[in-house]
This record gives sequence, C-alpha cells and structure tokens, in this order.
Amino acid sequence: MIAQMQDLKTDFESVPFRVRDPELIPARRYYDQRFFDLERERLWPHVWQMACRLEEIPQVGDWIEYRILDRSVIVVRTKSGVKAFHNACRHRGVELAQGHGNCGNQGFVCPFHGWRYNMDGKNTFVFGRQLFSDKCLEPSELDLAPCRVESWGGCAFINFDDRAASLTDSLGPVTGRLDSRHVDKLKVEWWHSAVLPVNWKLAMEAFMEGYHVMRTHPQLQALLMPGADRYAGDAARAIAARKLSPKEGVELAVALLRSLHEGMGGMIDAREMAIADSLRAMELPEDVVGALKAFDRRLRGEITTQGRARGIPVFDLNHVAETQPFHGVEFLFPHYFLLPMYSAMSSYRVRPLTAESCLFEIWALALFPEDERRDRPVAPVPRAHDDQSFPQIPRQDYANLPRQQRGLHAKGFDHMRLSGRVEGMISNYQRLIDGYLAGIDPSRLVKASQTVCSGYDGPILDLGF
Repeated sequence: MIAQMQDLKTDFESVPFRVRDPELIPARRYYDQRFFDLERERLWPHVWQMACRLEEIPQVGDWIEYRILDRSVIVVRTKSGVKAFHNACRHRGVELAQGHGNCGNQGFVCPFHGWRYNMDGKNTFVFGRQLFSDKCLEPSELDLAPCRVESWGGCAFINFDDRAASLTDSLGPVTGRLDSRHVDKLKVEWWHSAVLPVNWKLAMEAFMEGYHVMRTHPQLQALLMPGADRYAGDAARAIAARKLSPKEGVELAVALLRSLHEGMGGMIDAREMAIADSLRAMELPEDVVGALKAFDRRLRGEITTQGRARGIPVFDLNHVAETQPFHGVEFLFPHYFLLPMYSAMSSYRVRPLTAESCLFEIWALALFPEDERRDRPVAPVPRAHDDQSFPQIPRQDYANLPRQQRGLHAKGFDHMRLSGRVEGMISNYQRLIDGYLAGIDPSRLVKASQTVCSGYDGPILDLGF
C-alpha cells in the first residue's frame, strides 16, 4: 500500500499545474501549451467522446466525420450496425471523407489515387495492383483501421483506446437518470455552433454551476427568486416570503418557463410552453407553495397525456420526478452535457481547437412522434461567438468567456477560487483530468468518472486519488 501511494505521488508530480488543493484551480491549466499538449497525448486518446447523434446517420451508408484535434474518424451506419474507422487511406494516409454523406454502392474513394473501401471498411479496389509487392498488399493490412464505437442516449461515442472500460461503465449512474427521460428518443429541433476564443475547459465550466445566474442572467434571477439570494434557501420558501397570491406565484412560474423557452429554446419546447400557458387559469390551493406544486404536477401530467395522445413517446413525467433525482445540467465526462427540464432538453458539446480556442455546439432536443418523417440534421457552419442570432442565454454566457480567458493571464492571478458547495463539479472534473495525465490505473479512473458524471451546483467530491 505504501509503495502504491508513493507511485501515485510520483505520477501526479509529473503533471504540470496539477490541482493540489481542490478549491484552487491553477490558472495556467487554461492556456499553457505544455498542459494542452499533455491533454492531447494522455486524455483525449483514452476517453469516450460523443461523436455524433444517431439521427445524423439514419440510413445504411450514411456517414459523418468526427474530428478531435489532429485525429479524424468516420462514423458510418452499415447493414450490421454503426461502425467507426480511422479516416486515412491505407495507401499514403489521405483522409477519405470530410463532412458527411452517404457512401452508397461506391463506398469511400481516396481522392488521391482512387483506392476504395466499402462501408464495412474492407478494401475493394487498388489501382494498378501489379505495381506493388505482395507485402504491401497483405489483405489484413489493406482494410481501414477500426475505431472503437458504442451507442447510448441516441448518440454514437468513440474511444481511441481499445482497452478502455465500456461506455456505460465509464458514465455510471447518470445513464439511468437520463434513460428514464427517454434520452435515446430525442430528436434535433435546431443545432448551432460557435468558435469561442477560450480554452475548452473554460467554456464547459460556465455551465457547471448556477452561481453565475445572478449577474450573467439577471432576467432569470429576477424570476427565480426576486430580491433574494437563491442559495440562502429553497425557491418555494423564498416565494412564500414575498407573500404572493397563488395566482401571482403561478404567473411567476410561467414567466420563468417563458424566459427559458425564449432564451434557451431546448429546455422548454413550444408544446410545453403552450400547455403551461393554458394552465394559468386552473384552480389552485389557497397557499402559494401548494399552488406552485399543484401547477407543476398538473403541467407534468398534461405534457405526458397530451404528448402520448399525439403519438409522442413521452415518459411519465410525474413518476420520473418522484423516483429519479433531478439535475438541471447533467455532465458526461469529458465534453458533453444534457440539460433536462420536462420532456425536452438542451445539449452541449465542447471540442478543443488550440490551447485558447474551442468549438462549442448547442442542440435543442425534443420528443416527436416516432413515425414522423424528419430531415437528417447536418452540422452547422460555426459562427462568431458574439453573433447576435444566438439565443439570449448562451449569448450572455459567451460574452463573459473571452474576458475571463484574458483575465487568467493577469499578473498575480495564479488560481481560481471555488466554492466547495456549488462549484464542486469544476474541481471534480479537473482532478479527474489530472488522473488521466498522471496515467493512474484505469480502474480507478472509471470509478472517478462515475462520480464526476453528475449534476451541476454540486459539492467537491472524493475521487479516490
């Protein structure tokens, strides 16, 4: 045991700017090139990454390219299921595919010398075979190199590490919470992306706590708990303290839902908003707290009943609310988020580009009739982070981030200082990154990952290392 602890200490000592105090996060982790290169070498090749939504490849032969740093993978739907391949011709390494498409009967054709591969990755054509020696045309060396792929939650995830634990083992209990909400049946309403001039971790951390709402999203703060500190007590007691009537309390709740619907889109969809509006005149208990609970239960019930009547695969919202823990933001390490509310969700994915830039994507997801024909979603062209066409809430978040990235370079700013009560998710995932960079035992990383994949506003947790 002593030897193991010494080895662990030695492993972590090799990590530059590692987290030594869970409440203090070294600033240079967000811009130091050496740290970024170490993530490229030791983190991204060993973690499960959300590569695409399965609805992006609905038909046999449909494929998309997933790119992370200097690696590219083709994810394709074949007759026998979803497969993934490293995106390089076995001749001289040219990328076979870019963007998305359907390989059909032709398969993947190298644009350089015309070598071909079918959707299962098998080499089907070498131009001028007689020009090559037998050892260069060894059949086992000609097929595309497979990349590990597993599906969950309506998405295909890839991992470059063939020895890594399974996807669901790595994610842990979060999958059960989201499965109960039919996450696998969600479909894309819209999809936006932006290139942010910030480190990928900084972009994610803006969505790991609600502490920023007071200043960053004042329109939400005013409706969540007008004139109060939302961390001083629960919202129901705060609303009761304002001596609102039951009707005024419900009007406040509907106004909050509308603000989320208009400012975020995915968390409250148009159907849910219409139902909430229709219930404003419902009969209510005489106390405001009871009225809010009755309204919320009725709203959940109507979303379930009306959705099912339209053929939408809606889960029993009231049953899930009573039996499953609710987190307004669910984090799936290392770079994927789902934000549930009622039956719809928002979703985020973050990918590093450079030490101080990243690609940030947002989806609005909703449940639709399973027999409804829907267009295949296509990745959007990234926009500038300050594009005014983004929804209000992400636009407010994006406005802070470049200023924060620059501020981290300020002389004398060595560490971020976290609240151990509500900013714990930031500390938890940063320390898990250190575990990967230190190269500790994979079984310990899996257990830590299950802990880290959790809801926002959480406390600092023990990761076991």
